[in-house]
Amino acid sequence: MQTRRTGYIRMIRSSKFICVLDTCVLHPLHVRDLLFWFAAHQLYKPKWSHHIFDEWRILLERQGLSEDKRRKRISFAEKAFPDALVENYEAIIPTLSELPDEKDRHVVAAAIKTNANLIVTNNLKHFPNDYLQQFGLYAKGADDFLADMIDLHPETAVSAFRDMVIGRKNPPIDIYEMLDILRNNGLVQTANYLHSQI
Repeated sequence: MQTRRTGYIRMIRSSKFICVLDTCVLHPLHVRDLLFWFAAHQLYKPKWSHHIFDEWRILLERQGLSEDKRRKRISFAEKAFPDALVENYEAIIPTLSELPDEKDRHVVAAAIKTNANLIVTNNLKHFPNDYLQQFGLYAKGADDFLADMIDLHPETAVSAFRDMVIGRKNPPIDIYEMLDILRNNGLVQTANYLHSQI
């Protein structure tokens, strides 16, 4: 597997590679878990904002999660990555008038504020790379991003995946069941790549 941009490859090899996680990749659960486990193994640094977490709360509420469960999920993310919250980005939002959807401006604003390298989103049509490149940014879908990580750091990525499976206790799931779950959640390339490395 080859990434398409030399600069992107050079940046992504570093554990200092900064990614803003859009709301749509914080759900479903298993996509978020794999993103978090890769971050916990220092493959990249995750970032998010109050706007992103507000959208996540609304999404969880629509999914029928109780207020207590919503609070626990948000709290877990905050405690796991205490330096991930981007602040003081709001003034940038109105300047991003050329984005296709004004509701996504806050994501780009947070990425600019934190000097991110990448926005991880499955809503790529709202984040055109031609526009983002003026800020030194790219956007990638979760499957492409995770597969790139595996390609560049296979041993660490497999270790993170195994830790994710081991940590899943309610109910316990084996590696191959988890790979199928990832495929069913849109991470086909990622799951196939992990499978080839196990």
